[in-house]
Amino acid sequence: MKKHVLIIGAILFLVLSARAQDYKFAPMDKSPADIVYYPINAPKSKNPHIDPLIRVIYSRPQKNGREIFGVLEQFGKVWRTGANESTEIKFYKPVVLGNTRIKAGTYSLFTIPEKESWTIIINKNTDRWGAFTYDQGQDIARLTVPVIHIAKPIEVLSITFRDNEGKTVMVIGWDQTVVEVPFTVK
Repeated sequence: MKKHVLIIGAILFLVLSARAQDYKFAPMDKSPADIVYYPINAPKSKNPHIDPLIRVIYSRPQKNGREIFGVLEQFGKVWRTGANESTEIKFYKPVVLGNTRIKAGTYSLFTIPEKESWTIIINKNTDRWGAFTYDQGQDIARLTVPVIHIAKPIEVLSITFRDNEGKTVMVIGWDQTVVEVPFTVK
């Protein structure tokens, strides 16, 4: 009887071990996904009166010694504003970008980098890889903002928010370039 128990146990061990080896997970992405909220600590807040107003989900490519704007990300071409999937922006309440009112909802954030300005694009299409299927007909808002050139390079694409004179400003920075995108949250 003990012999049968040992044989059955060994077979179960082998089956379970073999099954565990079937799982294949992707390695860590070179441009990991990140999430930023406005207000910055809204999801972590223990204050029940602080709710998120904006959320951005994006992948964060690294400079790695490369020349970014004008070379890797060509001037005048639509960019997904990150790596991998298109960057996603969610407005929990209506916002105004420039003169355009945007309903609460989830959208894609694209940009068109230029040397001295960027065009910021809010687009209806979501869940797309890169900007390969970008459709200008799905744009709901565009705004051109000036480039701020900085001396110290930012190694990893970064997005954050700050307040400025009653506006919510989304700050996008990478390499030696920063742009500020003003929203009014309604």
